[in-house]
Amino acid sequence: MATESYHQIIPILRILDEAKAREFYVDYLGFTITSEHRFEANFPLYMSIERNGFEIHLSEHYGDCVPGAAVFIKMTGIEEYHRELAAKDYKYYKPGLEKTFYNALCMDLKDPFGNRLSFNEYLTEEPQPSTEEQP
Repeated sequence: MATESYHQIIPILRILDEAKAREFYVDYLGFTITSEHRFEANFPLYMSIERNGFEIHLSEHYGDCVPGAAVFIKMTGIEEYHRELAAKDYKYYKPGLEKTFYNALCMDLKDPFGNRLSFNEYLTEEPQPSTEEQP
């Protein structure tokens, strides 16, 4: 019997410009900064942000990760969130909302560093993997 348990997965995304990261994640997406760390002045930033229980870490540190990651986010309330973002009239992004082949509403965004955030709300019960053997 399995004894392990997972409580939270926190993606770490590479950022290359602190001001652009704050503009996109805080001002536009509506995340709140929960912590910031630098080893000393003029060192790279490591920052954690949160929105309604969803946490992301953003890092300027070269060795932490590379730009171009993709994060699949399961959520509810995607239509309200989409309206909130559209109302901000953000100069650099006007995301759409589309129905996917996996029966979800999806809003894909890329941050200024090439990281992809895919917000998804399933319209019916989430599809389950098949237990049948494949030929």
